[in-house]
Amino acid sequence: MSDIETARIAQNPRFKELVHERTRFGWTLTILMLLVYFGFIGLIAFDKSLLAMKVGSATTSLGLILGVAVIVFAFILTGIYVQRANSRFDDLTAALKRDLGR
Repeated sequence: MSDIETARIAQNPRFKELVHERTRFGWTLTILMLLVYFGFIGLIAFDKSLLAMKVGSATTSLGLILGVAVIVFAFILTGIYVQRANSRFDDLTAALKRDLGR
């Protein structure tokens, strides 16, 4: 790809919209994951007794359940990103390709 073609793509309003939306959405999901993860780590550091609390009559602790919840939350965020990428981002990419005559 030539420098001229790269500059033409970079100046396209659809390309700018795609980059802006992907960046904003990516940072939103990143911040959510960091809040959940560091919230869990903060509980480990500052309230071990809460995490050691048994849930029901079983031997399962609240810490185990919250740890699994952090992992499940990461999978959910990944699914949300994939859904957005397969719909909105792919639509913007297709429109950009049409604008560029590809």
